[in-house]
Amino acid sequence: MSIFSSIMSKIFGGSEAAAANADAPAASSTAAAPSVQPSSSTVDAGVAGSTPQQGVDVEGVLTSLASKSPQQLNWRTSIVDLMKLLDLDSSLNARKELASELHYSGDMNDSASMNIWLHKQVMQKLAENGGKVPDELKS
Repeated sequence: MSIFSSIMSKIFGGSEAAAANADAPAASSTAAAPSVQPSSSTVDAGVAGSTPQQGVDVEGVLTSLASKSPQQLNWRTSIVDLMKLLDLDSSLNARKELASELHYSGDMNDSASMNIWLHKQVMQKLAENGGKVPDELKS
Protein backbone atom coordinates (compact mmCIF):
# COMPACT_ATOMS: atom_id res chain seq x y z
CA MET A 1 0.00 0.00 0.00
CA SER A 2 1.34 3.45 -0.85
CA ILE A 3 1.96 5.98 1.88
CA PHE A 4 -0.76 8.28 0.56
CA SER A 5 -3.20 5.36 0.48
CA SER A 6 -2.32 4.70 4.11
CA ILE A 7 -3.02 8.35 4.94
CA MET A 8 -6.39 8.17 3.19
CA SER A 9 -7.25 4.92 4.91
CA LYS A 10 -6.44 6.30 8.36
CA ILE A 11 -8.43 9.51 7.81
CA PHE A 12 -11.40 8.20 5.86
CA GLY A 13 -11.63 5.08 8.02
CA GLY A 14 -11.27 7.24 11.13
CA SER A 15 -14.26 9.42 10.29
CA GLU A 16 -16.65 6.93 11.87
CA ALA A 17 -14.66 6.90 15.11
CA ALA A 18 -14.82 10.69 15.27
CA ALA A 19 -18.56 10.62 14.61
CA ALA A 20 -19.14 8.00 17.31
CA ASN A 21 -17.56 10.33 19.87
CA ALA A 22 -20.10 13.12 19.39
CA ASP A 23 -19.68 14.33 22.97
CA ALA A 24 -16.07 15.36 22.33
CA PRO A 25 -15.62 19.03 21.35
CA ALA A 26 -13.44 18.06 18.38
CA ALA A 27 -16.16 15.88 16.89
CA SER A 28 -19.06 18.26 17.52
CA SER A 29 -18.89 19.90 14.09
CA THR A 30 -18.85 16.46 12.48
CA ALA A 31 -21.78 15.29 14.60
CA ALA A 32 -23.77 18.45 13.82
CA ALA A 33 -23.83 17.55 10.13
CA PRO A 34 -24.90 13.89 9.93
CA SER A 35 -25.06 14.05 6.14
CA VAL A 36 -21.25 14.01 6.06
CA GLN A 37 -21.05 10.67 7.87
CA PRO A 38 -20.30 7.90 5.38
CA SER A 39 -21.46 4.37 5.97
CA SER A 40 -18.80 1.72 6.48
CA SER A 41 -19.44 0.39 2.97
CA THR A 42 -18.78 3.86 1.54
CA VAL A 43 -15.54 4.11 3.48
CA ASP A 44 -14.42 0.66 2.37
CA ALA A 45 -15.21 1.42 -1.27
CA GLY A 46 -13.39 4.77 -1.23
CA VAL A 47 -10.26 3.46 0.42
CA ALA A 48 -10.14 0.60 -2.06
CA GLY A 49 -9.95 3.25 -4.78
CA SER A 50 -13.17 2.44 -6.63
CA THR A 51 -14.84 5.75 -5.76
CA PRO A 52 -13.70 8.91 -3.99
CA GLN A 53 -14.97 9.67 -0.50
CA GLN A 54 -17.74 12.19 -0.20
CA GLY A 55 -17.97 14.61 2.69
CA VAL A 56 -15.44 13.19 5.15
CA ASP A 57 -14.58 16.02 7.55
CA VAL A 58 -10.78 15.75 7.42
CA GLU A 59 -10.25 18.53 9.94
CA GLY A 60 -12.75 16.97 12.34
CA VAL A 61 -11.16 13.53 12.11
CA LEU A 62 -7.65 14.89 12.66
CA THR A 63 -8.75 17.18 15.50
CA SER A 64 -10.43 14.24 17.21
CA LEU A 65 -7.32 12.09 16.85
CA ALA A 66 -5.14 14.92 18.17
CA SER A 67 -7.35 15.35 21.24
CA LYS A 68 -6.68 11.70 22.14
CA SER A 69 -2.95 11.82 21.47
CA PRO A 70 -0.54 12.07 24.40
CA GLN A 71 1.77 14.17 22.20
CA GLN A 72 1.23 17.81 21.24
CA LEU A 73 1.26 17.49 17.43
CA ASN A 74 1.01 20.41 15.01
CA TRP A 75 -0.70 18.42 12.24
CA ARG A 76 -2.17 21.60 10.69
CA THR A 77 1.21 22.69 9.30
CA SER A 78 3.65 19.79 9.79
CA ILE A 79 3.69 16.72 7.57
CA VAL A 80 5.86 14.99 10.18
CA ASP A 81 3.30 15.61 12.91
CA LEU A 82 0.43 14.67 10.59
CA MET A 83 2.09 11.33 9.86
CA LYS A 84 2.83 10.77 13.56
CA LEU A 85 -0.80 11.53 14.42
CA LEU A 86 -1.88 8.86 11.93
CA ASP A 87 0.66 6.42 13.43
CA LEU A 88 2.63 6.28 10.17
CA ASP A 89 6.38 6.30 9.61
CA SER A 90 7.40 9.97 9.46
CA SER A 91 11.09 9.37 8.76
CA LEU A 92 12.87 11.31 6.04
CA ASN A 93 12.92 8.20 3.86
CA ALA A 94 9.15 7.76 4.24
CA ARG A 95 8.59 11.43 3.39
CA LYS A 96 10.84 11.11 0.34
CA GLU A 97 8.79 8.09 -0.74
CA LEU A 98 5.58 10.10 -0.28
CA ALA A 99 7.11 12.97 -2.26
CA SER A 100 7.89 10.54 -5.10
CA GLU A 101 4.33 9.18 -5.03
CA LEU A 102 2.95 12.71 -5.29
CA HIS A 103 5.43 13.67 -8.04
CA TYR A 104 7.50 16.22 -6.13
CA SER A 105 9.87 17.90 -8.59
CA GLY A 106 11.95 19.87 -6.08
CA ASP A 107 15.16 18.95 -4.32
CA MET A 108 14.43 16.11 -1.88
CA ASN A 109 17.57 17.04 0.04
CA ASP A 110 15.92 20.35 0.96
CA SER A 111 13.65 18.68 3.51
CA ALA A 112 12.12 21.92 4.80
CA SER A 113 10.79 22.91 1.37
CA MET A 114 9.75 19.34 0.61
CA ASN A 115 7.87 19.08 3.93
CA ILE A 116 5.92 22.27 3.30
CA TRP A 117 5.04 21.09 -0.21
CA LEU A 118 4.07 17.64 1.07
CA HIS A 119 1.66 18.96 3.68
CA LYS A 120 -0.11 21.19 1.17
CA GLN A 121 -0.18 18.44 -1.45
CA VAL A 122 -1.57 15.84 0.97
CA MET A 123 -4.36 18.20 2.03
CA GLN A 124 -5.12 19.03 -1.61
CA LYS A 125 -5.20 15.34 -2.58
CA LEU A 126 -7.48 14.52 0.35
CA ALA A 127 -9.85 17.23 -0.89
CA GLU A 128 -9.65 15.89 -4.45
CA ASN A 129 -10.64 12.48 -3.12
CA GLY A 130 -13.79 13.81 -1.48
CA GLY A 131 -12.50 14.96 1.89
CA LYS A 132 -13.78 18.23 3.29
CA VAL A 133 -10.59 20.23 3.88
CA PRO A 134 -10.68 23.90 4.90
CA ASP A 135 -9.01 26.22 2.40
CA GLU A 136 -6.39 27.37 4.93
CA LEU A 137 -5.10 23.78 5.17
CA LYS A 138 -4.72 23.49 1.40
CA SER A 139 -2.67 26.65 0.89
